[in-house]
Amino acid sequence: MGRPDLGEKRPMKQTPVLNTVFTGQPQTIQDTRGTWTSSIYRQRVEGPVRLYMEGLEGDKVTQPYHGGLGAAVCVHLMDHYRFWNRVYDMELQPGYVGENFTLDGLTEAEVCAGDIVQVGTGVVQVSGPRIPCANLARRIGRPDWVRLTLRENRTGFYLRVLEAGEVQAGDSWKLMQRLNPEGSNPEINRAMFLEYDTEFLQKMQDMEGLEDWWKEQALERLAQRQEHWTAELKEKLV
Repeated sequence: MGRPDLGEKRPMKQTPVLNTVFTGQPQTIQDTRGTWTSSIYRQRVEGPVRLYMEGLEGDKVTQPYHGGLGAAVCVHLMDHYRFWNRVYDMELQPGYVGENFTLDGLTEAEVCAGDIVQVGTGVVQVSGPRIPCANLARRIGRPDWVRLTLRENRTGFYLRVLEAGEVQAGDSWKLMQRLNPEGSNPEINRAMFLEYDTEFLQKMQDMEGLEDWWKEQALERLAQRQEHWTAELKEKLV
């Protein structure tokens, strides 16, 4: 299997910006499969919104395994939306994958775990990639969405908040410090899901700012190369 298109890795010619900001609350949703509860149908925020250590004001996750200080803000990229719409003939718009921030002006290959970024008057840190889930597939309406997202290596990522502040659409995404130049989000996904990489999994242990959960999973992957859940998932990505 060839390596997925990670987006063009190029010098930034423009300052990346927040294209849109979304917040949401748990909702009861009715579809052809029945009734379910999720916060994935977030609403666009017009104007400034407060950013706290726990996330955006007015935002609340539903599932207990979502959220937390290491995943206070969920981010997706316009680059991904353009890819899905172009390559898979979809009609996805910002907010469709339930993110809080939709960024424009960069690719995910230009985002590394541990990056410290000023956005608005707040300071955030990239804590690692997002793993797509069944509710996301249900929202998009494609049962194969988890497989596609990982195979194409276009997951989006999470942020922890280092300094509270205020953000709004149009704010610049200003990289302040890069702690792990070799630790891009697509490379983490590659080593965990696509191409088993002992050396990189070991390097993940030293990546400052990478969420501890990822480091623990990398250690388990090293110890359970064939039995780890990411190895089982890889068989479904081919």
